[in-house]
Amino acid sequence: QVQLVESGGGLVQTGGSLRLSCAVSGRAFSSYTMGWFRQAPGKEREFVTGIGRSGGNGYYVDSVRGRFTISRDNAKNTVYLQMNSLKPEDTAVYYCAAALTLSWTIIPTSKSEYNFWGQGTQVTVSS
Repeated sequence: QVQLVESGGGLVQTGGSLRLSCAVSGRAFSSYTMGWFRQAPGKEREFVTGIGRSGGNGYYVDSVRGRFTISRDNAKNTVYLQMNSLKPEDTAVYYCAAALTLSWTIIPTSKSEYNFWGQGTQVTVSS
């Protein structure tokens, strides 16, 4: 059984920063490509960023590129999302997700390609 537990959400003012963490237990962490999704009220859950099994540069959607940074520590079974220069439109529940993939570099962007999900953590950016 694979479990993902997010932490680090909260309330921040526009321009502020938050760092989300996602701890993964169960099967070998390095077997998973990791992603962060978010869901704002009344909207579909959307892909934000992902990182390959061995780490390295992540892939980002345009709206967060240059402001968010994804990283992973395979020794700690944890993936991180550093969010800087936050905007009110970043307000959402953020979900960590794991995709069991053969590729070390390809990053899925579709929800259906992710096998396991965390419970979500609320991020609220006030204007």
